[in-house]
Amino acid sequence: MKMSIGQIGRQLLGFAVAGMALAAGGTAFAEMGQPVPWEYKLQEAATPVMENITWFHNFLSVLITVITLFVLALLVIVVVKFNSKANPVPSKTTHNTLIEVAWTLIPVLILVGIAVPSFRLLFLELDVPTPDITIKATGKQWYWSYAYPDNGKFEFDSLLDKDKAPRLLGVDNEMVVPVNKVVRIQTTGADVIHSFAVPAFGIKIDSVPGRLNETWFKATKTGMFYGQCSELCGKDHAFMPIAVRVVSDQEFATWVDGAKKKFATNPANSYASAGQVAQ
Repeated sequence: MKMSIGQIGRQLLGFAVAGMALAAGGTAFAEMGQPVPWEYKLQEAATPVMENITWFHNFLSVLITVITLFVLALLVIVVVKFNSKANPVPSKTTHNTLIEVAWTLIPVLILVGIAVPSFRLLFLELDVPTPDITIKATGKQWYWSYAYPDNGKFEFDSLLDKDKAPRLLGVDNEMVVPVNKVVRIQTTGADVIHSFAVPAFGIKIDSVPGRLNETWFKATKTGMFYGQCSELCGKDHAFMPIAVRVVSDQEFATWVDGAKKKFATNPANSYASAGQVAQ
């Protein structure tokens, strides 16, 4: 069926409006610390480190775009101006001091402009400030165990709960942390190498058997934030999510009191009790 220009225009406008609505909805969901359909950017930042990562990502995207357009413009100029038809007698110029200095100096300045914020970001990520709370995360095949040595030394397992949303990210026992507090994560692996990663926090660190690695975050927003093991660790690698619930100081204190009682009488869950883990 043929369509008029007006109909095509109205259809394109409808697609544009739908796209903007989807983008707006995606932004709203992204604030919840989980992936969303058709997401084209990083998750909404929930920590100062992730805010810096997002800024650096956007800075590099703009820089790469400008360089690409500049090179494309040079190629177009060469094709149009220096083809055999437009320039039948080619120039025999072999040296140009200004151009040679420029194509040496400009890339150096670009690399320095990238290196300075890059090193600053690396220092921010690796320099762990004085923590308000320490949590030990142990990667196991295929679930996580969390210990709170600063809050009563209780420990519990966190297993995939297939009945919870979002799909493949909901767990039975979430890691709970207070908002606006420096949380130090110490992580290791009990069997093979795992990787502890939460995109909205800007953290990703390997959990290596026999080694204790550490990272940190300071969540500035309350809510649920999700991550996953990011190291291929076996057949159920895709089924060991990370769920972090950020709450107020009062809610955290209440949760700690309940967790001490719950996990003192009901110690860390064993893998054998994880019947809900996807096979």
